[in-house]
Amino acid sequence: MTRAYRMQARAQSAAETGERILDAAVEVFYERPVDDILLEEVAQRAGVSVQTVIRRYGGKDGLFNAAAEREYKRITSHRDQSAAGDVAEAIRILIDHYEEVGDGVLRMLAEEHRMAAVRKIVEQGREYHQEWCERVFVSVLTGRQGAERMRLLAQLITLTDVYTWKLLRRYRGLSRSQTELALRELLQPLIGGT
Repeated sequence: MTRAYRMQARAQSAAETGERILDAAVEVFYERPVDDILLEEVAQRAGVSVQTVIRRYGGKDGLFNAAAEREYKRITSHRDQSAAGDVAEAIRILIDHYEEVGDGVLRMLAEEHRMAAVRKIVEQGREYHQEWCERVFVSVLTGRQGAERMRLLAQLITLTDVYTWKLLRRYRGLSRSQTELALRELLQPLIGGT
């Protein structure tokens, strides 16, 4: 076996270990408050030692930041799959996203005032959601100016927010498909036949 091959195999193994650790961290971060998370549990789920987690990410804050960054990229990549202006597809993808991680996102929103690291992620998520709405609803926002545009954008952001999903899906008990339909019906007066 050549030295270059061994180094490549070692690098690939290290990358896979890093991904397993981040996978485990994301699972745990979506399950419970950040303060309640122990590195031991993340390490156990990833099949590594706590020292490996610390060596790789420098502790809980570093692990949280790395997991959040990777998860942000994954989520935005998924949500950006719909074409600008394709509202039906965008809403389908949005509901898929909320079905997958909505409860975890709500848990993080509840923690944003207690932890600066969580607050930073939540603010990044809010900024992204606004940009997403501006892209998805470009046809209804085009030509609107000032207070009118700001009000319409605020309405679109609110109707597509995770809290709206929570009200429809968790509090009112609608099925996934009924939640998607309800959201499209709520948006209809604002977006017309778009």
